[in-house]
Amino acid sequence: MSKATSTRTGAPVPHVADSHDLIRVHGARVNNLKDVTVEIPKRRLTVFTGVSGSGKSSLVFGTIAADSQRLINETYSAFVQGFMPTLARPEVDVLEGLTTAIIVDQQRMGADPRSTVGTATDANAMLRILFSRLGQPHVGSPNAFSFNVPSVRATGAITVERGAGRTVRQTFTRTGGMCPRCEGRGAVSDIDLGQLFDDSKSIAEGAITIPGWKADSWWTVRIYAESGFLDPNKPIRDFTKKEMHDFLHREPTKVKVEGINLTYEGLVPKVQKSFLAKDREAMQPHIRAFVDRAVTFTTCPECDGTRLSAAARSSRIDGINIADACAMQISDLAKWVGELDQPSVAPLLATLRQTLDSFVEIGLGYLSLDRPSGTLSGGEAQRTKMIRHLGSSLTDVTYVFDEPTIGLHPHDIQRMNDLLLRLRDKGNTVLVVEHKPETIAIADHVVDLGPGAGTDGGTICFEGTVEGLRTSGTLTGRHLDDRAALKKTVRTPTGTLEIRGAATHNLRDVDVDIPLGMLVVVTGVAGSGKSSLVHGSIPARAGVVSIDQGAIRGSRRSNPATYTGLLDPIRKAFAKANGVKPALFSANSEGACPNCNGAGVVYTDLAMMAGITSVCDECEGKRFEASVLEYHLGGLDISEVLAMSVTEAEEFFGAGEARTPAAHAILTRLADVGLGYLSLGQPLTTLSGGERQRLKLATHMAEQGGVYVLDEPTTGLHLADVEHLLGLLDRLVDAGKSVIVVEHHQAVMAHADWIIDLGPGAGHDGGRIVFEGTPADLVAARSTLTGEHLAAYVGA
Repeated sequence: MSKATSTRTGAPVPHVADSHDLIRVHGARVNNLKDVTVEIPKRRLTVFTGVSGSGKSSLVFGTIAADSQRLINETYSAFVQGFMPTLARPEVDVLEGLTTAIIVDQQRMGADPRSTVGTATDANAMLRILFSRLGQPHVGSPNAFSFNVPSVRATGAITVERGAGRTVRQTFTRTGGMCPRCEGRGAVSDIDLGQLFDDSKSIAEGAITIPGWKADSWWTVRIYAESGFLDPNKPIRDFTKKEMHDFLHREPTKVKVEGINLTYEGLVPKVQKSFLAKDREAMQPHIRAFVDRAVTFTTCPECDGTRLSAAARSSRIDGINIADACAMQISDLAKWVGELDQPSVAPLLATLRQTLDSFVEIGLGYLSLDRPSGTLSGGEAQRTKMIRHLGSSLTDVTYVFDEPTIGLHPHDIQRMNDLLLRLRDKGNTVLVVEHKPETIAIADHVVDLGPGAGTDGGTICFEGTVEGLRTSGTLTGRHLDDRAALKKTVRTPTGTLEIRGAATHNLRDVDVDIPLGMLVVVTGVAGSGKSSLVHGSIPARAGVVSIDQGAIRGSRRSNPATYTGLLDPIRKAFAKANGVKPALFSANSEGACPNCNGAGVVYTDLAMMAGITSVCDECEGKRFEASVLEYHLGGLDISEVLAMSVTEAEEFFGAGEARTPAAHAILTRLADVGLGYLSLGQPLTTLSGGERQRLKLATHMAEQGGVYVLDEPTTGLHLADVEHLLGLLDRLVDAGKSVIVVEHHQAVMAHADWIIDLGPGAGHDGGRIVFEGTPADLVAARSTLTGEHLAAYVGA
């Protein structure tokens, strides 16, 4: 008789291994979590809901997923761990039942110009092997089709140390696919010399106009003036041909200036190294503005933007070269690969077909493999990362998703839901942070965090089924069935913004008049051409303020006060009240605590083990030197002001001794976008995606403009926050602004004065205007996918 069978009833006794069916979290205190205890069922789809900033990501990503990754990393040897990111143990008492976590987050893919959709998903690697085996004429190994590999030739003598050792002559060649002109970037840059210097002046008179290059600057201008190659007192327009060449293009040359050995280099290569080699988005605003003025990027004339050498483009399969294949819409490429019948590469073709079919299945069939990965939206990047997991044979792993429906039209959300359910049905645990009611509805288990955001959140408000959530009385439960009504009356336009012959990306010579003085929503399925129309075709003239989906950058030293520019008027107010320098009131400048350098914490590096972070003993986490905290404004020191919430600070700087109009204006904008609960000194690294989106919106609202262009402003927003956003958009329009919104959220569509719908499909099936008019007319006509879904949403 089996030991696993009861002797009395014959019923099987559950195996002890089957009892581990829960992920148990006890006492989680990451970020704003307040001793959270929760049990999550394995092999089920669990959705985490709650307002933006309530602690969802802190629980799912910062606690569960982070500890799973940390434990897996610790299974490797200390040598291997030295090459891996070190992860600290989350602040939690007990974590049990964890499985391997695969994280699919919203982080944008690298913006390196060499990174494309094809390289990021390994589809390019498979295509390169395919062309190296089947392409005619044969041009070489897979490297010969890679735009990241240059061709190399070398000849010389080498010494082989074997026996007596002898010198032999060797020739080395490697055929790469990189276009030699643009070095695999697809574009070449031209520098407008008129932006670098004023040729009517001499170098001594300050002819060089590059930001930061002063006439007496040691490392820049002085080296040109005293190198001996140029006459520093002669106007640049009077330079001889040799002087002009030395000034602009001379190769690096050692020179001695006032007894110091320095390297002289022409102005053009110097600018290329100083500015063009850096990520544009990481530059300071005035440097970025200079680069935009001084540098123009044009398609490489040699490779026509394909990035590939002539040899790589000459090899073809059935008349198609690798550049043609990468430029195809992926749905068309999948069809072409499906028609290839070559038994010699059958396993490769099967894997490539599966990858390309996954693109189509996940709703990205409209992309092409040569699309730069930095141009993908947050939702597209997240779905691209999902590609490699769709056909995976792994089971019993934990998939963690961060709002996978971002950037998806209501028509596409059902397809995403099906993919999540498929992953669950294979025996995986699926954890999803989500706001969309369509995805919350398919959950097996719901965990609702709140009740508010920031310090008002961090607790579990509800655990259970979706039906239980509806009747729970929590903020999410109350708003789950909210439906915005169509406007009874719409605003009258005050003018029009004309777009003629728009042909960016997949747009097909689109002509459209966008009404001004109204709330205009541009919609359509993902890939239909919305962003191409709004960002690529609206003239970038004065008065247009464009707010895209780009992530805000900031280190742990950055906070809402520094990011929005709020700290400047606060520092000046403190300095004026106390008769000292403003720099004292910056934790990144003279006022910093000398022990922790203004970080508030001390980091101890433990090599391959997770570093230890401890609160600074001297400043007790306040970040400032003790003497600085003796200066007060309105009875408070600078650390107490930075610990205030936006709402408290708005009242503090609005009246009384501390009244500071410049600071009060910024705080009012932060409160307007629903960030009243944030503390001024909270590190940006602890903000959620929705909070970052609204912080960016509040900052751009300060720009003077008559037309605001917003790209999916509901990203990361709870159902309750969407109402707040609509109120803000209404206030902008009522103040005389024109607001153009690219959006999929039906509540925003219903609230619009005018809708422009693109489609009917994605990629080459889109790029046309399929509807223009009021939301009521769109619902009545139901002539487009958007019309059908909006009609269902409003119950028409």
